[in-house]
Amino acid sequence: MNGSVSADLVLRRRAIRWLLLCTVFWALSFPTMKALALTQEAILPGTGSWFISSLSVMYRFLIAGVILICLSFKELKTITRREVEQGLWLALFTTVGMSLQMDGLAYTSASTSAFMTMLYCIWIPLWVAVSHRRFPSIKIMVCGVLVLGGMAVLMRLNLFAIRLGRGEIETLSASVVFAAQILTLAHRRYAGNRPQCFTAVLLLAAGIFTLPIVVATAPSLAACFQVYASVPACGLMVIIVLFCTLVSFMLMSRWQFRVTATEAGLIYCSEPLFVSAMALVLPGWFSQWTGLDYPNEHLTTRLLIGGALITGANMLLQSRWLETKRAVA
Repeated sequence: MNGSVSADLVLRRRAIRWLLLCTVFWALSFPTMKALALTQEAILPGTGSWFISSLSVMYRFLIAGVILICLSFKELKTITRREVEQGLWLALFTTVGMSLQMDGLAYTSASTSAFMTMLYCIWIPLWVAVSHRRFPSIKIMVCGVLVLGGMAVLMRLNLFAIRLGRGEIETLSASVVFAAQILTLAHRRYAGNRPQCFTAVLLLAAGIFTLPIVVATAPSLAACFQVYASVPACGLMVIIVLFCTLVSFMLMSRWQFRVTATEAGLIYCSEPLFVSAMALVLPGWFSQWTGLDYPNEHLTTRLLIGGALITGANMLLQSRWLETKRAVA
């Protein structure tokens, strides 16, 4: 019995580390997508941010999906109905959440958007508390407070400046959708699903679901190819497809079931910390490569304090301190 408990604990800690790596790759997408957008705007000025963003999202998911199909063709020949069902739900939540987040960002500040998006770390334990009729553990509540405090410091959040306008409402809606995505991935109905199968459906369907936005915003069919008519643009897309999409979503699909949905939500909130850290170095590298003006950010006290709070929350998750009986959701 003790051996089984010890093995479960080892796998859980390993899962936390892999999911943290997943957030590192998601964080990598922010400076990379920014550099790609700047590169494409220089190639084809005046095309509009919605077109460039939606086209990049469509390409990244479609290409990653095709690659995963090639790598998992044997398993996909026996794909089940529930694997398709889970993949489609996840794709729908991914597409709707990203669309709401992108549009909301145009009507509110970046710091408010980032903070409100990560509120899924609150929605998930609230849902679990209501559906299972029990309060979150003290450990989870402490981790939640640490994560929210760290994000507020990182994003220089001014609570008195927040107003519930269109941007804030859309961003809050996006955070609810992302919470639903995490809960769907952890749902018992899909416990026997194979990660490579439902992830292939997720990636392909997310690309297809984004197609209407591309069609509605594209100035022409030729523009869909012209914006990638440079080596830096194609190179940046390779990074986004391989690391920020294919590898990251496979890590999420493979390891999230080893932790609860609440724990997963807290782990994913590490993303702003990694974004801030990468912004210290990567923009300068991308500038040298693309020839554009994309300066590095600077190390600040808020990055150190916010990073310490979020890191402390994840260290607490991996420890036995304040541990109670293992939750089921």
